[in-house]
Amino acid sequence: MPTAASWTEVRRSARDVGHLLAFRTAAIRRRRSVVMAAGVFVGITVAVVAIPASLEGAGSGEGYALDAVILLPVAMAGLMALAIASAVASGGGRELLSREQAVAFPVSPTTDHLGALLMAPLNIAWLLQAWVLLGATAYGVEGRSLAPAVIGMLVWIAAATAAGQLIAWVIEAIRRAPHGIWIVRSIGLVLAGAAAITQITGNMGAALDGLQTRWVAVGFVDGFTWRWAQSITVELVILVGAVALGAVPAHLAARRAPRDEMRVETGNYAARPLPRSPFAGLVRADRGSVWRAVPMRRGIAVLAIGPGLVALAGDLTWSQMTILPGLVASGGALLFGVNAWCLDHRGGLWRESLPVLPSAVFAARAWVLAEFLLVASFTTIILAGLRAGVPNAGEFSALMCTWVVVVLQVVSAAMRWSALRPFAVDLRSARATPAPPVVMVGYSTKLAVTTTLTSLVFSGLAHIDAWELSVLVAAPFAAWSVVRLLHARDTWVDPVSRARVVTTVAA
Repeated sequence: MPTAASWTEVRRSARDVGHLLAFRTAAIRRRRSVVMAAGVFVGITVAVVAIPASLEGAGSGEGYALDAVILLPVAMAGLMALAIASAVASGGGRELLSREQAVAFPVSPTTDHLGALLMAPLNIAWLLQAWVLLGATAYGVEGRSLAPAVIGMLVWIAAATAAGQLIAWVIEAIRRAPHGIWIVRSIGLVLAGAAAITQITGNMGAALDGLQTRWVAVGFVDGFTWRWAQSITVELVILVGAVALGAVPAHLAARRAPRDEMRVETGNYAARPLPRSPFAGLVRADRGSVWRAVPMRRGIAVLAIGPGLVALAGDLTWSQMTILPGLVASGGALLFGVNAWCLDHRGGLWRESLPVLPSAVFAARAWVLAEFLLVASFTTIILAGLRAGVPNAGEFSALMCTWVVVVLQVVSAAMRWSALRPFAVDLRSARATPAPPVVMVGYSTKLAVTTTLTSLVFSGLAHIDAWELSVLVAAPFAAWSVVRLLHARDTWVDPVSRARVVTTVAA
């Protein structure tokens, strides 16, 4: 390929990305909120570095500070693994321009690739992992090495994100090839089996100690030295190479049809007997729209199996497992729950013509969302409990109460947000999100904070040998979530509010 043509493509794609960003930002009604949100994120990032560095014992080279330095290579590899997993699950990355809009305004795959890289930080999991990495670095290294270490970690975060995007595009190109879906599934099973064998044989520690990220991290602890320059150079090579090479599989994937999405849209589904009640019919329709959607299936597989395997490898106790249901439920709601009515899309106008009560429509949608979250979190609990032994009554009660409470919290919040801030989104694409990325970050932050605090409460109760106490504490949590869910139902039942939601999602 001629170099001139390559650089022409890059320049044109970079210019197109600028146009798309201008197009997306022009639709923002409250510009001040965006500026405030950006300021908050910058302030949090600065605080994540400044506060740990000022704590007692920071950079002392002993105790927790030494542990933080030792674990830096593992944390760096974990960030790259997260970038790969999130990008693979969403089919190569996030969309700067949706598939439906791209029909009228086509953009090149290189533009799509660069736009996906820019959208990657608008992910609460990515942000939390990056903040944890920066905070551990600030606490572990000495004060004289703080600036070069933070610069090195920032460059690594960018390089890991670009490398994860590159691998995700490669996987997406393979997935769209003949028999590609089975090839990708086989690769996943092989990797999971290798990880399980490594853990069972007791070689996980040796494998983590042998990570190549250790060589990079070593250059960050001695200040601005020649060794630091070598580490930075390697990171920049990874960053530039991944950004440039990522366009190749992106073009290859663009020339192939998305087989899993096309299979769903062109599949034949046999007619089943009529349901016994209107509510059962609504549940069947909603359940089909969720479980047949490609992003839902991929998302629930990652959410249900991923945390469970991590907990299985980490040999978590039952009291520690109380954090898992909230984590999975929050992630599951972000797949569609925070904008639940967008599942209907243009069919929402037809749904409104059906002779059923609006309250039944709301109840069916909330039921399917709760069902989706319960299945995902229950799978995670089962996987995590394989090595945890038999729980006592207090631990089992605390875990079950956490499971029910966080699902109710997430369902009530998601249905409330769905009625207050609807968005027109086509969820047929594997890379689609139910709301704009900035809004998704806000939703995920609120859900993560709420469910984490709730999980911590029941984690403490799991150490008390009185199962009744967890039930008593869970009762007011559950009652409050039910009350908020009923208020959300009242909003949906109101004809004016319902008309606003339906016309918005059907636009």
